[in-house]
Amino acid sequence: MSTLKFDENRLMQVLVAPIISEKATAAAEERGQVLFKVLRDATKPEIKAAVELLFKVEVQSVQVLNQKGKTKRFGGRIGRRDHAKKAYVSLKAGQELNFSGEAA
Repeated sequence: MSTLKFDENRLMQVLVAPIISEKATAAAEERGQVLFKVLRDATKPEIKAAVELLFKVEVQSVQVLNQKGKTKRFGGRIGRRDHAKKAYVSLKAGQELNFSGEAA
């Protein structure tokens, strides 16, 4: 587990949502990575600590990606979706996350 100390309330908010998509499923199968949408100001150590705290697994590494919001049209107006930050979380060998809610 992480040796750094973080505020537990902050860690509960760092992970916004898991990303379940075709690309995320391929990353999970090929490289054992899990994708999360995270807060834009979240750091790699915070993301690692949050995943370890919430899911009780060991994290090997975290890679982050800043995604620019797409420009979209809303009726006659042009708007933009919010920017987002994704985290690719690599789990140590033998570790697994289960989002279905069943106990492992």
